[in-house]
Amino acid sequence: MSKTTNIIKIIRGTTVDGPGFRTSIYFAGCRHECPGCHNPSSWNFKTGTPYTVDDLMPVIEEEDFDVTLSGGDPLYHPGFIKNLVAKIHELGHNVWLYTGFRWEEIITSPLLSDAIIDVDVIVDSPFILSLRDTDLLFRGSSNQRIIDVKKSLAQSDGNIVLWDRNSNVNFS
Repeated sequence: MSKTTNIIKIIRGTTVDGPGFRTSIYFAGCRHECPGCHNPSSWNFKTGTPYTVDDLMPVIEEEDFDVTLSGGDPLYHPGFIKNLVAKIHELGHNVWLYTGFRWEEIITSPLLSDAIIDVDVIVDSPFILSLRDTDLLFRGSSNQRIIDVKKSLAQSDGNIVLWDRNSNVNFS
């Protein structure tokens, strides 16, 4: 039996959730409940439509874009995320993930760190209304960081490596 997770919406061909055209998948459920959140209807875990990983793959294959996972907060569905990211990578696409968890929380949690190990880029931290900045690239408040996951995990000193839009990471 396949595990399902509620998806609020899928946006095809967006350019606001990462570089290039992307397929953005919005997960239901968030306990961060950030004041000023642009998507408070996503906080409810029961909203949306149930999907399995296999249900999502035809949409991702059809669009043939890189993928962004947002919400809500995808990391409230760690096992689902781990499986979905693996399947997306089989298609040769990169994956960005938006989360209200801070990187430091993610890497100290065995469950969350396992879920993100194959994600390419994470935009971390809760949205903070007083730090809102509409001029920022791919994020809403200045406390949020765009983190290159592989490079950050490779750091023996635990330092975070921020994503460089000019890097040679495979962004179609």
